[in-house]
Amino acid sequence: MPKKYKYNIILLVMLLILIVVFSNTSPFFLKLYNFKNILDQSTINIIVGIGMTFVICSAGIDLSVGSIAAFCGVIAAFFLHAGISVPLSMLAAILIGAFSGFINGYIISVIKVNPFIVTIATMSIWRALTLIFTKSTPIYGFSSGFTMLGTGSFRLLPLTVVICIIVIVLGWILFNKTKLGYYSAAIGNNEEALRRTGVSNNYYKTIIYVLSGITAAIAGLIITSKLNCADPTAGNMLEMDVIATVILGGTSINGGKGTIIGTVISGLFMSVLKNGLTINAIPPYYQQLLVGLIIIFAVITSDKFFKN
Repeated sequence: MPKKYKYNIILLVMLLILIVVFSNTSPFFLKLYNFKNILDQSTINIIVGIGMTFVICSAGIDLSVGSIAAFCGVIAAFFLHAGISVPLSMLAAILIGAFSGFINGYIISVIKVNPFIVTIATMSIWRALTLIFTKSTPIYGFSSGFTMLGTGSFRLLPLTVVICIIVIVLGWILFNKTKLGYYSAAIGNNEEALRRTGVSNNYYKTIIYVLSGITAAIAGLIITSKLNCADPTAGNMLEMDVIATVILGGTSINGGKGTIIGTVISGLFMSVLKNGLTINAIPPYYQQLLVGLIIIFAVITSDKFFKN
């Protein structure tokens, strides 16, 4: 059995242990409505994590996803308040997300600037533009056609979960069945060797960041729809949660290895962890402390696991 599948099984066992622990600490944890909440809460991390899996697998990083999510939510709000239809407003936000990712990818791949420097700069730029456009004031009030995206349901599942499943399936296909996924790992392993085979590294690295921008935009639309408010501070620290999710899921921070299924399981793990801590009245700052510790733990354990 490949190591990534063994690692996924370990993650599943950890997830089950976590569920058992919280089931014994709170009578509310095993309720059906709470499991729906857990699934709903996990969607943002998982959706953005799908795009981030490609980025980190290619030995890159994208610290701008939270700011892109907020900016795209604001763009959708502007279009909706201008009387533009819901589908066109959402499309505009997704195109802005793709454009944001393109800027990151172009500077990183063509101009050859370090991904950390580029994305920490664009993180600041997109957040600043969001605050400038809104004058630091949230934009409220949208039609039911838009709010349904974040609050509606399909059969027994929240609509956000359905959207997340679609993103997971498309992400898995791209990662495992197309050149984009193969070259993401190849770039992370040895970019120069791939270049010498005649592959356009610049093209694929740019597409990887475009994909990350698109997933961030989708998350921004969901957040805005769920809150019925385009908050300029939305998505704050989202990048930390997403990076923790992807690394814990088995994608190597050094590049070359990645797994979409691992990211999904890890996203559920993080959501169960936060939900359980909240139900047990653990303050948010301790939750943030745990996220930081999980990142360190995940980097150490996943690297050692895949090296052995």
